[in-house]
Amino acid sequence: MPIDFNPHFFQKPNNVTPKTQIQFFASFKQKPDTFVKTVNVDENGAGDYNGITISEKPFGTLQKTGQTAKLYTITNKNGASVELSDFGATIVSIKVPDKKGKLIDVTQGYDNVTPYETAPVGHAGGTIGPCANKIDRGKFVINDTEYALETNKDNGRTHCHGASNGFDIKTWDSKILPDGMEFTYVKADMEGGYPGNVEAKVTYKFDNNNNLRIIYSAKTDKDTLLNMTNHTYFNLDGAENTKENSVLNHIVRLPNSSRITVNNEIAVPTGEFADVAGTPFDFGTPKKIKDVINKESEQLKIGSGFDQNYVIDGYDGKTPVEIAEVESEKTGIKLKVSTNLPGFQFYTANHLGKSAQPEGKSGERYEKRSALCVEPQFFPNAVNTEEFEEKGVLKAGEQYSREIRYSFSN
Repeated sequence: MPIDFNPHFFQKPNNVTPKTQIQFFASFKQKPDTFVKTVNVDENGAGDYNGITISEKPFGTLQKTGQTAKLYTITNKNGASVELSDFGATIVSIKVPDKKGKLIDVTQGYDNVTPYETAPVGHAGGTIGPCANKIDRGKFVINDTEYALETNKDNGRTHCHGASNGFDIKTWDSKILPDGMEFTYVKADMEGGYPGNVEAKVTYKFDNNNNLRIIYSAKTDKDTLLNMTNHTYFNLDGAENTKENSVLNHIVRLPNSSRITVNNEIAVPTGEFADVAGTPFDFGTPKKIKDVINKESEQLKIGSGFDQNYVIDGYDGKTPVEIAEVESEKTGIKLKVSTNLPGFQFYTANHLGKSAQPEGKSGERYEKRSALCVEPQFFPNAVNTEEFEEKGVLKAGEQYSREIRYSFSN
């Protein structure tokens, strides 16, 4: 379940109200690139990466550690690009051509690292982990041992997105690859309440056909819970479209999901499944979000709009399945999302627009329903739900291997 405010800022268990440090946002200025790397790729390599360049520059200073965050830009031969930060292994921007050939930034985010570290930014673009979405009461059992996590959501009822030790607020080691970027974070045993020393890797590969692959891998020395995803907010009209409801004209098709998981009153799955046919959740054929988001539905009321886990038809855990197609009539930009995870959260940013939010890249605050997220995942609270077959448990000695693909066209 996406939440729109970083848990290290809101609902801390000690009831201490942190201070927002907005005064730092305007003072940061980008420095020139420190280098540009031209990538040479074997002709037999997957994807077309010839002519790709990767640049690096400072992204601001982290207030907690004094470290300089880094921003990496992968640019393909046509000028489209993806910007990535080592803080949170975060997608900062994706710029792709519209129907007129103009490059458009289609992702919400910030111009420097400060808002990502200190302000409630809704996990924008971040790598979510160790476990995405909600864990009821913040407790789970593995190998007859109960683990208790920080409960940062629903007035202390649930743990969500790793809480104040989430992967999206950690600095990752970065490595430039021949065809992309690799980020590594080593989580210590019991860090954030999760067992096991876990070496997690996120690899980004962006090719000349505007396909972005996100490859997740991990290993652990102790059985643990692991469910990583990406939390990018998309507006295919352009990220400068920040006003309330500005994403509602997007056309959405969810071609391989005939069911959703049913939520209780705090948006934790009950273990029940519901067919989407004949409901507002049915995007088997293309629909504008505005045509269905305000229809009568108890599940829509719980989420204050679309904020639901969809079940992926044809899932086998290995083969990526196309799960979403999103289109902007304004720009002509189309996004297709594929994954080999069993479900995904479809979310329409229903809780953005709080007064404490900093200004985004365009100089304006991102408002309610100004973007959408498609977040592939294991089902929320699966570890505690008998009806959900896959629990998201990574066993010692096994290899975690999952993938998300964002493909853009016009």
